[in-house]
Amino acid sequence: MSRINFRGVWAIYRYELSRTVRTIWQSVATPVITTALYFVVFGGAIGSRIREVDSVSYGAFIVPGLIMLSLLTQSISNASIGIYFPKFTGTIFEILSAPMSSIEAVAAYVGAAATKSIVIGLIILATAALFVTVRIDHPFWMVGFLILTSVAFSLFGFIIGIWARTFEQLAIIPSLVITPLTFLGGAFYSIDMLPPFWRAASLFNPVVYLVSGFRWSFYGQGDVGVAASLGFTLLFIVACLAVLVWIFHTGWRLKP
Repeated sequence: MSRINFRGVWAIYRYELSRTVRTIWQSVATPVITTALYFVVFGGAIGSRIREVDSVSYGAFIVPGLIMLSLLTQSISNASIGIYFPKFTGTIFEILSAPMSSIEAVAAYVGAAATKSIVIGLIILATAALFVTVRIDHPFWMVGFLILTSVAFSLFGFIIGIWARTFEQLAIIPSLVITPLTFLGGAFYSIDMLPPFWRAASLFNPVVYLVSGFRWSFYGQGDVGVAASLGFTLLFIVACLAVLVWIFHTGWRLKP
């Protein structure tokens, strides 16, 4: 049985994190400012008309949605850029020829991307706590959903980074697919507030299950059952892993 190359995994993991350290002000300032603007716009404009949603103040209600919005976009962006640059510069040949398995390489890149996303999520949570009173009824599940969602969409971002041939393609799915799905997935409202037809249609939006499960961990209530939210997240992770197994088996788009 071959040994795990911890040194190689740690080297890639540390290098990916160092890229964030070099842009620490941008990495930290952007989510803080964005969160503050969301509270000014949504909390001020909509919160004055919708005082509470399911017995939770509107300002507190949107906190899980804000964190989830950043978590999805950051996870995809960090992981896709992490693997795309080695393809772009040609250094991916060094990674492919290194004494590391594909599992170890994926673990390093995805682990670094998920770590950065989790930190950003916690920063947004701390920022939100300055504006509203946030309670966490199920802290264990909150951390669990935070980690699972970050890992799931970091895996998805890794696939996007392999698929993309240009920088423009890196931004297509996060900006044109993920962000709209998040806004339409109950991040800033409960889908129970929608007419019956649109509520039923929203159940086909996968982000609904992520936001609902995460919001349940805060306030003990969500738009769908927590088991469905957890099941979808795990299913998505399995699907991404299956795609990555196929990619490394066939070598699809691994080379520039």
